[in-house]
Amino acid sequence: MTIPMPAALALCFVFGACIGSFLNVCIYRIPRNLSIVSPGSACPACKKRLPYYTNIPVISFLVLRGRCRFCGCPVSLQYPLVECLTGIVAVITCLAFGLTLEALVWFAFAATLIVVSGIDLAFWIIPDRISLPGIAVFGFLAWAVLDRSPAAIGLGILAGGGILYAVALVYYLIRRTDGMGGGDIKLLAMIGAATGVPGVVFTLFAGSVLGTGVGIAQMIRRRHTDRQMQIPFGPYLSAGALIYVFYGGPLIDWYFFRAFS
Repeated sequence: MTIPMPAALALCFVFGACIGSFLNVCIYRIPRNLSIVSPGSACPACKKRLPYYTNIPVISFLVLRGRCRFCGCPVSLQYPLVECLTGIVAVITCLAFGLTLEALVWFAFAATLIVVSGIDLAFWIIPDRISLPGIAVFGFLAWAVLDRSPAAIGLGILAGGGILYAVALVYYLIRRTDGMGGGDIKLLAMIGAATGVPGVVFTLFAGSVLGTGVGIAQMIRRRHTDRQMQIPFGPYLSAGALIYVFYGGPLIDWYFFRAFS
């Protein structure tokens, strides 16, 4: 029996939102060095264990009006936003790659980047326990599922880690202060393992454009005149990588067509 496309996309969204609920657990617990498996979900304020029916992605947040069922404390808007975002990413992945093993790899990659972005935005860190295993896992999947050669994977890792390491080193030699965290370097190495050298170049360009745009907007909004104002770079690298995965080919073709036509 063939599932109609609207129904398939709806199921993808529900699946993605459920995964997004787990990603929220990872975002909260990993930087605090807590287990992501046990104990079960609990309110951060009153510590009450949450029944399953209060953990329905997005719906529970709306029904409870964004508050804990037991103590009434506000629940962060992050929770439904991550669930919705992961659901949307699942739909985009299905549209781009169909219901295939390749789609599952890219969805796992996107989910990992969502966790990295959430943690970096909240804590200004990118945990090694995500990026370092991610290099190995996505390097293996790129070879086993995406048919990328070991040489291409290795070059992607070296390009991802090497370019940012060189930038950080030059910045330090000039300014005598760190301008880029080691977490960003390892994250781009993980992105390189999955996407190869072209993905690294695209990610750096797109991430820099997005980060610069957001930084300028924040300076204007806050009337901040310090040109050394810092922003977490992980979310913008992650966004650049996902743009490459889903739209990189058409965007690169369009750019070169406009540049050389």
